[in-house]
Amino acid sequence: MRHIILLAFFFQSILAIPAADLPEKPNIVVFLSDDHGQLDSTPYGAKDVRTPEMQALADAGCVMTNAFVASPSCAPSRAALLTGLMPARNGAEANHSFKKDDVGSLPEVLRKAGYETAAFGKVAHNVMDARRHGFDQINKLHDVSAVADFLATRTSKKPLALFVGTPQPHVPWAKKSAYDPRKITLPPTSIDTALTREFRTRYYADISIADRELGETRQLVKKYLGDACLFLYTSDHGAQWPFGKWNLYDAGIRVPLILEWPGVIKAGTRSDAIVQWTDLLPTLIEVAGGKVPDKLDGQSFLQVILGKKSTHRDRIFATHSGDGDMNVTPMRCLRKDGYKYILNLYPQHEYSTHIDRGPVPDRDGVPYWESWVTKAEHDPAAATIVQRYRRRPAEELYDLKQDPHEMNNLAGVAEYTKHLQTMRQELNEWMISQNDSKKFFGKPRLFK
Repeated sequence: MRHIILLAFFFQSILAIPAADLPEKPNIVVFLSDDHGQLDSTPYGAKDVRTPEMQALADAGCVMTNAFVASPSCAPSRAALLTGLMPARNGAEANHSFKKDDVGSLPEVLRKAGYETAAFGKVAHNVMDARRHGFDQINKLHDVSAVADFLATRTSKKPLALFVGTPQPHVPWAKKSAYDPRKITLPPTSIDTALTREFRTRYYADISIADRELGETRQLVKKYLGDACLFLYTSDHGAQWPFGKWNLYDAGIRVPLILEWPGVIKAGTRSDAIVQWTDLLPTLIEVAGGKVPDKLDGQSFLQVILGKKSTHRDRIFATHSGDGDMNVTPMRCLRKDGYKYILNLYPQHEYSTHIDRGPVPDRDGVPYWESWVTKAEHDPAAATIVQRYRRRPAEELYDLKQDPHEMNNLAGVAEYTKHLQTMRQELNEWMISQNDSKKFFGKPRLFK
């Protein structure tokens, strides 16, 4: 019995060793794109758009297939990443808003762990916001030459946490595209018109630009920082496309997340573990050997990318509160057990965005939206999509296994009543725990 106890203690001691072979304080590089949906890249099965650099990163590292943002608009999403807190708790709820002054941020914690931090391009919502988060070095330029100059002339001996944010594929999209509009497959939530296809290929052209910049940044990192580096790519939310950005459908909140760490993360792997952007802060702090703050919404998934765990979360919550007067339709969601429940807080508000009423039509997508409206006048299927875009019911429920594009609302179907009630209650309890005020921002457009 004594030998058995000693043997058990021995194995327990081995398991308790906290990743002893991890490099101490590796350099960390985070490359962020703007408005890139998960399915629009080759590591996630895209056939129409070419992303060789994302694929090369995936081949060298780990692809997270179930990565979700906290909110499908720029400012709240990025604030959640940099604070580890959901929007109602960090203060950045509506787009173009900022975290509260008394809320801590990732650069502060990394600095205490001995790191130098630098932000190039759109990392926080803008340069002023980057200052709020406390980056040591801030450069509004995202171009690769600026990053190259910084790395080539840097004299600090501290480990580096470098964040690079490209504006692609945020609108305005490239005027010209090498993609053939006739040969692409549109999402099933889209209406097939010539203008839709044209704008979609322009979006793909911008993804290709982001992909090229990702590859160039990765090569610079290898040149100046070497292989002792955790490099990750992700995006702040889905594309500015109907039912994408400013929505809680997966097209709005499910994003690419690919990580490379030579000698640590096994190359060519994939993980189905559910992770959220709030989880990035505690994960990066743990990688850096720092102290993870208490009472975060995020949870480190380091053990997942090390291959020591296969699961992380069993559900995610997400929120959207609006985008000025352009979008005044706050919503909340719960995603678990293969179902998505969406609560539209003010269904009397007409849904609208820059896509259908933007002040710069060619930039925002108004021309192709108008082609949808025109087609809807004589095409019942198109009319259904236009109506679904404009008018959101109080509740939505989707079976994600049977309906991955979330087109068949089950909220009024009797056999799903229990699912609806259970998820409604859980979401409401979570909102209370977050001190969610359910506030809307801006002047809504009301149905007549």
